Amino acid sequence: MADEPSWDDIFRPAGGDPTRPPQPATPDATASAHPGVRASDPFAVAAAEANSQARQSAPAASGDGLTRRQLREQEEQSPRRGGRPSDELREKPKKKRRAWIAVLVVLVLLVASGGGAALYVWTNYEQQVREALGWQLPNDYPGTGNGSEKIVTVASGDLGDDIARKLLEAEVTMSFDAVWDYLLQREADGDPAVFFPGAFRLQGEMSAASAVAALTDPANQVTNQVLITEGMSYPLALEQISAATQIPLEELQAAAADYTSFGIPAEAPNLEGWMFPATYTFDPGITAQDAIQATVTRMFEVLDANGVAPEDRERILTMAGLVQREAGSVPDMAKIARVFYNRLDQGMRFESDATVAYGTGNTDTVWTTPEERADPSNPYNTYVHPGMPYGPIGLPGEDAIKAAIAPADGPWLFFVPINLQSGETVFSETADQHQAAAEQLYAWCRESDENASYCA
Repeated sequence: MADEPSWDDIFRPAGGDPTRPPQPATPDATASAHPGVRASDPFAVAAAEANSQARQSAPAASGDGLTRRQLREQEEQSPRRGGRPSDELREKPKKKRRAWIAVLVVLVLLVASGGGAALYVWTNYEQQVREALGWQLPNDYPGTGNGSEKIVTVASGDLGDDIARKLLEAEVTMSFDAVWDYLLQREADGDPAVFFPGAFRLQGEMSAASAVAALTDPANQVTNQVLITEGMSYPLALEQISAATQIPLEELQAAAADYTSFGIPAEAPNLEGWMFPATYTFDPGITAQDAIQATVTRMFEVLDANGVAPEDRERILTMAGLVQREAGSVPDMAKIARVFYNRLDQGMRFESDATVAYGTGNTDTVWTTPEERADPSNPYNTYVHPGMPYGPIGLPGEDAIKAAIAPADGPWLFFVPINLQSGETVFSETADQHQAAAEQLYAWCRESDENASYCA
């Protein structure tokens, strides 16, 4: 096993980006020097020329700013590479004169052709014209919403980057940067935004300022309605229930400690994995026992519907919880389950950072330190303990449960997500193939603050 890369390599790769294969040109009888642009369309040619020159003039992103502790650790573990950039990578002289000629062509055509042509150019080539003229593209909506309801759940411990990402994913705000920059400005002004856990009712297409205001206004909280999401830990689910129902968290925690009272087998370590992720609406005055029982009963129903015998429930939920935390997308779940089953069959340790992190109490991350991965006192440490994890490490949804029941067919022993936003994942049979794929994630995490927020 000494030559085998640790599971940490899956989440701590080093290296560069994958190359994109060349795209075939679109046939066009009137093709210009710019693929996909008709030479007979002077507006398109001018805008494409301006856009091309603007791109050549843009400074290359350094990618050196690591905003997360884990990325710094990755860098320390990666091989150092010296030397100067090759001639091919050095920046070529900028052809500013040609860029300005293209800009002037666009402006002359706009003025000379009248309103109709101007509208046509602006409608079809707004981005190119903006870039050519150095006008910044908008990244924020101007208003307070379009009337379409959006539910956003704030989890305990969510930071500014978590909030910015959730608002973007819920289609509330236009961009991650708009919210992130607004939160940074408020903090600089001595008025930091304070978020509390719970589900909040917002609207689509809100400005960053209005979205943050709505998310911090208790009047927008959806009471008695709880959204428990896939992969959430059960302690966090209890906090969500408390925030929505006003049941004291201490009462929920006390009820959860007696987990066998809900019909959960005694061999289970705790309540983890047994609360089914869904949206629940509780009646006013519901007790802690009844609220938790509703989520557990729903999990029993899902397991029964998928043919899981009572004696197999803990085993299936343990694998499903791991798959849920590790998977970037539903289509990959069955393949990830197969990776772990293959490693189990071959006597290989799972070496999952997600299990180690869970055992340390860091249920909102999959990043770990070398000391944590070497700690045998952590029963969830699959780097040192062989076989299946000690228990579930989160609340799996039905898709993850189905993957644990019926994994895909395949020889894979490794997998690595190379884009944590899209969930794109590469599966490999050998350690060398795995390392080559893993290097792409390392570079992706460095590309921007938004990307880095997923790598925490």
